[in-house]
Amino acid sequence: MIEQSTMVERIIRFALEEDLGCGDLTTDAIVDGRATGNASLIAREELVLAGLPVFKKVFSLISPDIECEDYFSDGDFVPAEKKVCLVKGLLSHILKGERTALNFLQRMSGIATLTRQYINKSGSSDVRILDTRKTAPGLRVLDKYAVRVGGGFNHRFGLFDGVLIKDNHIAAAGSIAKAVELARKNAPHTVRIEVEVEDLPGVEEALKAGADAILLDNMRQEDISRAVDVVRGRALLEASGGINLKNIAIVAKTGVDVISVGALTHSARAADFSLEIVSLTGEAP
Repeated sequence: MIEQSTMVERIIRFALEEDLGCGDLTTDAIVDGRATGNASLIAREELVLAGLPVFKKVFSLISPDIECEDYFSDGDFVPAEKKVCLVKGLLSHILKGERTALNFLQRMSGIATLTRQYINKSGSSDVRILDTRKTAPGLRVLDKYAVRVGGGFNHRFGLFDGVLIKDNHIAAAGSIAKAVELARKNAPHTVRIEVEVEDLPGVEEALKAGADAILLDNMRQEDISRAVDVVRGRALLEASGGINLKNIAIVAKTGVDVISVGALTHSARAADFSLEIVSLTGEAP
């Protein structure tokens, strides 16, 4: 579970430290520290919910006494103006965690919602929609989780868990064939070797070199289709670069196995939520 991840807790603690510093000057000056109440989390637009466990973890790290009553779960489609969650506890604690909790939830739900849009627009159940490493620094675990919640799949998490030979690696090695040879020799035998190519000759060279997967970078739709015909299932084919909501269906129809879209995480608009105090319940004992 993402809310139980040590990495996620570190991220949340850093975000709280960043926002709170030595204290909330406004809340401490205005709000009675004993006052309790309820606050409703409201989705202001249609969205795919992602990050509710992280939202709640923010408040639990501020105070274990804060309670949350959920009306939806991650992965649910939430209509506009629906209540997602009710937060109960000391008002001062709720206010101190409000912005940080919303920041996480808005970003993650925005990514999940955009991912779902790409999947729907692709019009294919045979092709997987993948993210990339184009994530917010320090937030990759959350960004990639949100992609999965939206129905997408994760590419490699970092440089350490997959071999992807890109143009600069090829330049350093001297050729695609040499780069694949070196990767096959020096990388763990359990790791798939993927090569990024920009044209059909590159596809043929990567295939001849024994690449397990070939990334077709910014290639025209006609050339992607030709690459599918050339490879004929002998390597996994990934299309990437310049893919958007307008053309993803065309790319999906070419027969590639996966489509990676950096925009899922680097260009997702934050989803619109608000957290509003709806009742005062008294004073804590």
